[in-house]
Amino acid sequence: MSRELIQALQAPECYDHPVSGFELHETHISWVLLTGEYAYKIKKPLDFGFLDFSTLAQRRHFCAEEVRLNRRLAPDLYMDVVPITGSATAPRLAGEGEPFEYAIRMHQFDTAQMLDRLHEEGRLEAVHLDALADQLAAFHEDVPATHDDGLGTPQRVLADAEENFAQIRPLLDDSQQRHQLDRFAAWTRETFARLEPHLSRRHREGHVRECHGDLHLANIVLYRGEVTVFDCIEFNDGLRWIDTCNDLAFLLMDLEHRGAQGLANRVLNRYLQRGGDFDCLPLLDFYKAYRATVRAKIALLTRGDPALDDAERAALLDTYQAYIDLAERYAQPRPRYLLATMGISGSGKSWLSERLAAALDLLWLRSDVERKRLFGLTPLADSHARPDLDLYTPEATRDTYRRLAELATDALAAGYPVIVDSAALSRAHRDELIRVAHASGIPCLLLACEAPEAQRRRRLRARAVEGTDPSEADERIMERQQADARPLAEEERAYSLRVETAALDDAEPVARQIRERLLG
Repeated sequence: MSRELIQALQAPECYDHPVSGFELHETHISWVLLTGEYAYKIKKPLDFGFLDFSTLAQRRHFCAEEVRLNRRLAPDLYMDVVPITGSATAPRLAGEGEPFEYAIRMHQFDTAQMLDRLHEEGRLEAVHLDALADQLAAFHEDVPATHDDGLGTPQRVLADAEENFAQIRPLLDDSQQRHQLDRFAAWTRETFARLEPHLSRRHREGHVRECHGDLHLANIVLYRGEVTVFDCIEFNDGLRWIDTCNDLAFLLMDLEHRGAQGLANRVLNRYLQRGGDFDCLPLLDFYKAYRATVRAKIALLTRGDPALDDAERAALLDTYQAYIDLAERYAQPRPRYLLATMGISGSGKSWLSERLAAALDLLWLRSDVERKRLFGLTPLADSHARPDLDLYTPEATRDTYRRLAELATDALAAGYPVIVDSAALSRAHRDELIRVAHASGIPCLLLACEAPEAQRRRRLRARAVEGTDPSEADERIMERQQADARPLAEEERAYSLRVETAALDDAEPVARQIRERLLG
């Protein structure tokens, strides 16, 4: 009956609005019918165990759930649940009579504006990713935490990972692929054992929340000019009630699988600066590896479709291999080191830090952001919002550097190289940061940023006009810094690099020097 219904729905008289044409998209669990202004999504009567749409009552329930859940992030996209009445051969949407099926009604969007398409065509911009990271951080902060101890527990996390391995292994014919899977499964178990206390604490503290669950570029679109996340998981509570870190990890993994490491780095840094959940860092590689394994498994399961030809099956095997190779790369440690900027406001420290973070895959810690967080301000949204506050008192500066040192210590322990973006004009502040590197047994480098005073003043004035930078520093603060700044001591020069930012168009020359000095 279902396919008969889908065919019959491709007639304008079924609808109470004008139809400009029909286009049908089919997935393994639903049909989506495009009509011009609106799209209608109908669930297939299936029962996969983890998903049960087998009865009309279930389909009605999950249609309502899909609208409810997706309106959290896409309120302008998801409209309502529409009853289908009449018969399979003569259906009517929103008509009179007893419904025999239901459809989700959405505003139709341009698929050319989906973020996976934008990336493929080189149209995905930094502003899109910043908006996405801000939206995701706010969403994760606002959604409710679970009170059901069975959802998102460490035991569930391990069981899901083990299920992946159990389902993948019988589908592999190649002995080298089986050996790789076994090696990676062993790493997963060892890493889980090490992280279990951290996972348990985050579960107790409420980081398991009603998340999106399927966060990748193909589920994000530019709709009416705004980045809009859609199509969350509605059919399985356990796949949606997860640690917010797990939700974030899927997006980062998807970008990295697409070769967009710099974009993934931008999303991570923006997310952390906006939301402050640095506690997620020790878990990110574990969750990214898990997400890559899920995608690898889906490629193998899809490969079993008898309708596919040999070339399509070969391509899916390549997809499996790409994902499982990526998962295994997450098991490899990164080179760790600490970079710390120094320089008067307007000398280009943040400009340089942002670009070095992308070029070298660094965690970017910003004094301007953490200083505002200490005052209870929203770091990336409250710029110049509290003129009554002096954020640059000696006490505020002391607390800011103490916080930066704590965050750098934790990030290094989690396996990340770090850049600390701050003025660090006193020897005491520089020493506080350098001690972090020494205590961690890793190399470090001070980046002494310099620019002519006239250019610094121009930058500060332009920044004040734009009003989007988290820094509160103005020319008055700059003048105070000039009077208080302490130059590098002779012994500091051995681990410092002078950077004239006025002469730079990009950060690659500096990145190259850093690689040579710290990475050999």
